[in-house]
Amino acid sequence: MPLSEQEQRLLDEMERHLMHTDADVVSAPREGQALSYRNIVYGALLVLLGLGGVIAGVSTGIIAIGVVAFLAMVGGVVLAVTPTRGGTARVRHEGGTKKAPSSASSSGSFMDRMNDRWDRRRDGH
Repeated sequence: MPLSEQEQRLLDEMERHLMHTDADVVSAPREGQALSYRNIVYGALLVLLGLGGVIAGVSTGIIAIGVVAFLAMVGGVVLAVTPTRGGTARVRHEGGTKKAPSSASSSGSFMDRMNDRWDRRRDGH
């Protein structure tokens, strides 16, 4: 059964609102904080070393090695997902959306560039 004109209009309005708010959620990093590639690599290495330690602790039957290795794994995950301070600066424009500066178009992240392109399409530029 097709939608009535009012239902179709309401559905279109809900879709526009969802796309606007969803784009804001995806593109809104915490102010002044960004994930560091170095921290991610060090965290992943710490997780792998911890996993090896857990396996060694289980195979030798020494519980202390397993516990310390597990704590190292947790520390590696925390290190990998902890944002660093002093991330890339972002500029807030009049529409309430955040956009990267135009000079950062080649050095911005993939998602920042895609969000900028999406915003330009929506604005008709």
